[in-house]
Amino acid sequence: MTLIAIFFPFLSFMFRGRILTGIICLILQITLIGWIPAAVWAVISLQNSRADRRNRKLIRAMKGK
Repeated sequence: MTLIAIFFPFLSFMFRGRILTGIICLILQITLIGWIPAAVWAVISLQNSRADRRNRKLIRAMKGK
């Protein structure tokens, strides 16, 4: 998924169900100068999503004890 976020940033958003964000990222990605910020944005968003999922899992585990 990280490689997709680097090479096709808009697909990274689309696969995670963020359609509007994916369209905005695609518009940014169309220019060569905008490709780098779009890729960085997609990778950071992917990492934040993984961290949020990990935190929710930890919270559920703590509530279960």
